Amino acid sequence: MHNNISEVTVKVVRCPACSGPSIYATSNPYRPFCSQRCKNLDFGAWASETFKMPETLTDSDPTFKQS
Repeated sequence: MHNNISEVTVKVVRCPACSGPSIYATSNPYRPFCSQRCKNLDFGAWASETFKMPETLTDSDPTFKQS
């Protein structure tokens, strides 16, 4: 008889907030963060504009006038 038990490999990644280990699986509701605290810290940084995307100025829209 053949046993069809497959091994489940858990992927562990670096938490973007604290650099600690974080389980990257559906069982972790905060992924890629390790905890709710780290997820909230990251969200707060975006909300307060500590993190922001760089602005790219282009002349691709001729109707847009920059003040």
